[in-house]
Amino acid sequence: MRVLGVDPGLTRCGVGVVEGVAGRPLTMLGVGVVRTPADAELGHRLVAIERGIEQWLDEHRPEYVAVERVFSQHNVRTVMGTAQASAVAMLCASRRGIPVALHTPSEVKAAVTGSGRADKAQVGAMVTRLLRLDAPPKPADAADALALAICHIWRAPAVNRLQQAQAAAAAARNPRVPRTPAVPVRKVPR
Repeated sequence: MRVLGVDPGLTRCGVGVVEGVAGRPLTMLGVGVVRTPADAELGHRLVAIERGIEQWLDEHRPEYVAVERVFSQHNVRTVMGTAQASAVAMLCASRRGIPVALHTPSEVKAAVTGSGRADKAQVGAMVTRLLRLDAPPKPADAADALALAICHIWRAPAVNRLQQAQAAAAAARNPRVPRTPAVPVRKVPR
């Protein structure tokens, strides 16, 4: 499985591609950051992020895109920028028919470090170890993007099985009743 992880942000949008399957060693295929100037107009920044993500999609051809789920923060401006960058990543992937998965920051931290409260340094250290890198990717947004991809590779099989089980249970609870052919209704004169 090849996954493009996206750690959304307007100034620095982390991107990283990881390939592998759960239970086997993983391979990093690329890592980087799509940057936009903080003083640029919002529309131009979003276009720059779109172009950057499109380049990563063209170059690495991922099967899935894992994006950090936007969560509520005290700083509404930061949340809005993150949500806008996240939407651009989802749009780029969906336009190509690539499935998108959203993972919360605590879910990613727990998957990679074992603790949903891990700090950036712990995430970077575990990403370095798991991908057998010489040093943690810099900046932290790049390491976070790789962590998102790793999280998706490890969690996707279980999530897929859970979704299939839920669909089967729903189908068992609500079996489709075969419909009988409609009988034509004739009006009777009074």
